[in-house]
Amino acid sequence: MTAYLTLDDIDVSGARVLVRSDLNVPLGSGRVVDDFRIRSSLPTISRLRELGAVVTVASHLGRPDGRDPAFSLEPVAARLSELGGFPVTQLPAVVGDEVEAAIKVGDAGDVFVLENTRFEPGEKKNDPGLSEALSRLGDYFVLDAFGTAHRAHASTVGVATQLKSVAGPLLAQEVAVLDSLLNDPDHPYIVVLGGAKVSDKLGVMKALLPRVDAMLVGGGMCFTLLAAEGYDVGDSLLEKDMVGEVRGLLSSEWGSRVTLPTDVVVAERFAEDSPCQVAPATDMPEDGVGLDIGPDTAARFSSVITGAGSVFWNGPMGVFEWEAFRSGTETVAEAFASTSAFTVAGGGDSVAALRSFGLDDQVSHLSTGGGAGLEFLEGDSLPGLEALKRWTHDT
Repeated sequence: MTAYLTLDDIDVSGARVLVRSDLNVPLGSGRVVDDFRIRSSLPTISRLRELGAVVTVASHLGRPDGRDPAFSLEPVAARLSELGGFPVTQLPAVVGDEVEAAIKVGDAGDVFVLENTRFEPGEKKNDPGLSEALSRLGDYFVLDAFGTAHRAHASTVGVATQLKSVAGPLLAQEVAVLDSLLNDPDHPYIVVLGGAKVSDKLGVMKALLPRVDAMLVGGGMCFTLLAAEGYDVGDSLLEKDMVGEVRGLLSSEWGSRVTLPTDVVVAERFAEDSPCQVAPATDMPEDGVGLDIGPDTAARFSSVITGAGSVFWNGPMGVFEWEAFRSGTETVAEAFASTSAFTVAGGGDSVAALRSFGLDDQVSHLSTGGGAGLEFLEGDSLPGLEALKRWTHDT
């Protein structure tokens, strides 16, 4: 039995339901560039419509400094309508009399989208006044935004203290999948980590190393680990203040489970058209910039992934958006997609890479949560999940 209620535990027919989805998607020229999170949120919204609820969707988008039309959810609402095949009404604000009036006269199956929750200064502060105003928009609250469940904001935690709340299907699925990796993975259990900063991943590295059979590290973060091993990484991304702590991790009881690149693609400068060469990771040019793992490393990582029982991947192996530096990520992605292992990709960049290579439909689970997924795998309690636990069948 889960520690929180789900949609199966409430009757939403004829009810007003406030859903916190994660519709934080990239925009370009006023249009949605990548609709992965919208597609992921759509089944819950559609199910609520089919059950006869009046559905109001809340989400943040980007990091606006106050109300900013560039961060309006209007193009997101338009894309949601296109994908769902039903009308979606974009409301002009997050809370207020006009918003409440529109929702109050809504019919079963209607879908409203609030404006960007971060337009409200009280959102990130988990302001009680904003939480109370949000609670007036529904009879029930459904938290379905796993990607923001690690943030104690008004639209994730605050409203859940004032309105009977349940976990949405997407959130429940995310938790179940990551819980299986945390507590009962099939072995060999392989974790692949990339991305820019080791400081973002050190916590999960410490938590998972005792549990995994191997941890494969690429991306910009690998250069801090190589520096901790005593190698010169040239002008590559380096978090100097992390070198000592990383050295301690690598020399620990579990440090031998970390596998670092043996070769890297080194550019003369950080630019898409920069001349580049493959160099040993232990003998990089002194003024070179490492922008991808090399072919030998990619092949070695792929071999380990192919023989795995479970694989969790967070972070690309290089600057995959640039043709000259995408090979490492693409090779790893192909192995990740073709292995018979249970595969979970977490984090926007990993999912974006898989989608760009046309491999996203060959993965066991694409997680909508980057930071939230890492915190969950570290064993941390997520404020959003904790807020749901207060509600039971008797409350």
